[in-house]
Amino acid sequence: MHYQVEPSCFSGSLTVPPSKSHTHRALLFALLAEGTSIIKKPLDSPDTAAMLRVIEQFGAHVIQKKGMIEVTGVGGNFSLPEQIINAGNSGIILRFVSALAALRPAHTLITGDESICTRRPMNPLLGALEELGSFAKSLGEDGFAPVAIRGPFKGGKCSLDGSDSQPVSALLIAASFAKGPTEIEVKSPGEKPWIDLTLDWLNFLGLPYENRDYIHYKIPGNGRCKGFTKTIPGDFSSLAFPLAAALITQSEISLKNIDKSDIQGDKKLLDVLEKMGAEMVFEGNTLHIKKGSPLQGMTIDVNPMIDALPILAVLGCYAQGKTVLMGGAVAREKESDRIAVMAQELRKMGAQIEEKKDGLVITPTSLKGGELDSHGDHRVAMALTVAAMGATGGSTVHNTACIAKTYPKFKERLNSLGANIT
Repeated sequence: MHYQVEPSCFSGSLTVPPSKSHTHRALLFALLAEGTSIIKKPLDSPDTAAMLRVIEQFGAHVIQKKGMIEVTGVGGNFSLPEQIINAGNSGIILRFVSALAALRPAHTLITGDESICTRRPMNPLLGALEELGSFAKSLGEDGFAPVAIRGPFKGGKCSLDGSDSQPVSALLIAASFAKGPTEIEVKSPGEKPWIDLTLDWLNFLGLPYENRDYIHYKIPGNGRCKGFTKTIPGDFSSLAFPLAAALITQSEISLKNIDKSDIQGDKKLLDVLEKMGAEMVFEGNTLHIKKGSPLQGMTIDVNPMIDALPILAVLGCYAQGKTVLMGGAVAREKESDRIAVMAQELRKMGAQIEEKKDGLVITPTSLKGGELDSHGDHRVAMALTVAAMGATGGSTVHNTACIAKTYPKFKERLNSLGANIT
């Protein structure tokens, strides 16, 4: 699938899709809960479908209704899957489910698509699980999936690199349900807002922990939680794309379904854009983007909002003055090497962009249309589509089916505002 994108101007309003990160955590905790949980307005995506299959393999009873999922959990006593767990394209499933599998006294095999098996490092998590007494191996001995896990770990002490937040979150969740206390030492903690999201779920469910500066955690274990009801808020990572499209085309739009009190990491993008000069006003759960002066380039630490790196690279091309993105080394280990890929693709449009080890340096220049490739990465695909909306002449963005991972009907939603995507 590919998009043909022409320069565009926008008006109107759209509803931001639900959070992928919240949806995954809701489904996983619903599996572990005692009784029935009701998850309202979950993200409808291939990743959600993959997580639903996984929790059913572990014994959850799932009923899907319009705009809602009911999950009857197993109270921590989940079944042993008879088949291989397929994480699809989801790093969260790969890491979180690997840690949970280490609670059970039998082998679990976990794999995924090509990206999962070549781009998502597992050694930090596997090493920590082995320190806790589990068998945890990369079957290809390359540090990637497929992996084999056998527990149970019953608590103990472990340490791991925390540059990527997912292995840390995975351990925090699994340790909450272990049969004894666990202490986790984290070296080089990063993506802290996403750790906060996991801790917020532990708070919501009454699961205790101690957190010392994100480098030392104590989890008492033996956790139990009851079924819950949760409405999934809009995804701050996804709202970045229509927001950026409005800013680079000097358009006025409104974005709905945004809970500004939610703890999602990429919410920090709004603070950055305000510092760059964006004019935005909240009215309840609606964000109004106003027509204003061009954005001003600045130096941005992207680590707390790592998923925003692709769209910030695009915004840097349209800002006045140099934009420096730093602190984003972990972006090289997402669905694509987002630093290298964004530099490569934006150069096709005439961008002056320099690749650094942990980010990008962008000198503003007029972009022109081009033949672009998402490299199978949903956030790259959406960022390049937005870049094309402000460019001179038409562009083709190849491999756009991946966008459904986080933003179903992305094309239709933006076209409803006046975009020209076919």
